[in-house]
Amino acid sequence: MLANLVSNAIKFTPPGGSIRVQVAAEPGAVHFRVQDRGAGFPEAAKERLFERHWQATPGHGQGLGLGLYIARALVEAHGGRIRAESAPGEGSTFHFTLPR
Repeated sequence: MLANLVSNAIKFTPPGGSIRVQVAAEPGAVHFRVQDRGAGFPEAAKERLFERHWQATPGHGQGLGLGLYIARALVEAHGGRIRAESAPGEGSTFHFTLPR
């Protein structure tokens, strides 16, 4: 899950950009956060990001649109939650929380 999100952040962050990975303990859970400074995605895309074979940037030429779908399935299989926030030109932040 974490490797997929970091891989996506690397893929979509331009050269010289930055990626931040944070992990924090919460009551009864562990919260992971991966933030990039890539192109971001529009609010309308948020509903579909975790769907199988769907890509926010079709024709980007990288991947099959399965990574976020698989990450969501794994997070949920472990009793966790995953979400994303972004704005075009502002980068993206993906959060997932797993129970301890």
